[in-house]
Amino acid sequence: MNLGPEVDAWPRPLPAREKILGKRVSLEPLQRRHGAELFEAAQHTGESFAYMSYGPFTRRAEVDGFIAGHCALPEAAFWAVRPVTIGRAVGWLSLMNIEPGNAAIELGNIWFGAELQRTRAATEAMFLLLRHAADELGYRRLVWKCNALNEASRRAADRLGFSYEGTLRAHMVVKGRERDTAMYSITQAEWPSRRDAMLAWLAPENFDADGNALRGLASLRG
Repeated sequence: MNLGPEVDAWPRPLPAREKILGKRVSLEPLQRRHGAELFEAAQHTGESFAYMSYGPFTRRAEVDGFIAGHCALPEAAFWAVRPVTIGRAVGWLSLMNIEPGNAAIELGNIWFGAELQRTRAATEAMFLLLRHAADELGYRRLVWKCNALNEASRRAADRLGFSYEGTLRAHMVVKGRERDTAMYSITQAEWPSRRDAMLAWLAPENFDADGNALRGLASLRG
């Protein structure tokens, strides 16, 4: 009888709310002081909130309320994203739906302002949290989920090397609308190839003088 492989069942630690430094971005634990910069970044980017459960934000108080409600959640850890070249916090992301006993954790609630979208800093921000979860905390299952209609998020999951697992039908109600949820994951066995591909993509030698990537992430995974 096959009962599945035995694993190290020791509960994984929760993510620490500490600053994480990369080469092109710093991740700072989400705090009240980020309110002004994040409110500025959220202006004129209403469509980027289309599939989020919150936003768009038209008043500073709404951003402050979001931060107050999410900066110290026991079930999630949020970071503000500060690209080195911009010098301001222009997005956020989190590790959430944390299951220490199952060694499973989700990279989610990702919102990037227009200045951060489709940049090396954006990719590095996501990579830093994935590496923190897998290599430093020892989680075996990295999760990505999104509205099944959110093609941009689905492309991002594919690009980072997440494997599509299926769609949970009529899974949630978001802003009064029924949502199907597309599920993705990276397992412990898959992580080394995904990590190495992201590191190779982020390397300075992968970019030309104009900042264009010479090779895509998918090709670097082989």
